[in-house]
Amino acid sequence: MSTDAPVTTPNYRDLPDEEFEDRITDLWERYADCDLCAYECSVDRTAGQEGTCRVDDTAYVSTHFPHFGEEDCLKGHNGSGTIFLANCNMKCVFCQNFETSHEAEGDPATSEEIAEMALELESRGCHNINFVSPTHHSPHLVEAIKIAKERGLDLPIVWNCGGYERAAILERLEGIVDIYMPDVKWSDDAAAAKYSKAPNYWENVTESLREMHRQVGDLELDDTGLATGGLLVRHLVMPNHVENAERVLEFIAEEVSPETFVDIMAQYRPHYKADGEEFYEEIGRSITGDEYEAVIDHARDVGLERLYLDRSMLENRPGLLDRLARR
Repeated sequence: MSTDAPVTTPNYRDLPDEEFEDRITDLWERYADCDLCAYECSVDRTAGQEGTCRVDDTAYVSTHFPHFGEEDCLKGHNGSGTIFLANCNMKCVFCQNFETSHEAEGDPATSEEIAEMALELESRGCHNINFVSPTHHSPHLVEAIKIAKERGLDLPIVWNCGGYERAAILERLEGIVDIYMPDVKWSDDAAAAKYSKAPNYWENVTESLREMHRQVGDLELDDTGLATGGLLVRHLVMPNHVENAERVLEFIAEEVSPETFVDIMAQYRPHYKADGEEFYEEIGRSITGDEYEAVIDHARDVGLERLYLDRSMLENRPGLLDRLARR
């Protein structure tokens, strides 16, 4: 990548301070009757009550570092400046980071401390600030972004979530988040409830996708290939759930935008409770090459062309590579 990329101003740099403060105040107030995510627990987190995310109004950070395992358009040469929040508003039984997402491995962090983490990552040359599992800590993060902005932060903000959002809360992030990156797991509500403990997932994720795209549009890349803003959708292909994946892709192509950048992920492994528990036997294995190929073919059939694929799954499938090259 060249080093003379055109300058793109992150959204939050242009948000007036008064509006920033209004958003922060509103989000903090929601802790008292919490509706920050699609669970809408309505617990008073300011009084020490814990929501489904198993946390009160204290933010916890597991780790922060330049991440080189993200998509090329995020990691670039210097890494995506990733801040992993502890706990999660979903409870996937196959979570590969269950120590952080389920068992709360992390240290308490104030908004000021999170802002300092972001500035440190910027000083290390990271290309963006990537908040992982941010939804249940939205007030801290928006406040941290404002503090960091005042101290010179000038990197795109990535909202790296599980898609189990509320459109009304996403509206409060407009003009603050630059890149939305939801991992849209389910179109099948029964599977979402069983494997991710997320009731009414499909309704919430479809509304959220529409709102995300309304705000930031299709993913934009600069002339070095780095993402500057827009929607990047991930979908983790699950064993025995090809039809689930197909419906996700159809919705994206038909109801969001055929220009949506979609990462079709093949790295599913049966971690945590999915490893050996009979109740989760259906997802107790990795996906097959045939399953992955079927999902990619369907993505192409519905008109999605901006696909990020797992090349390790394609190496031994020359027929698929030939078809992709011809299209």
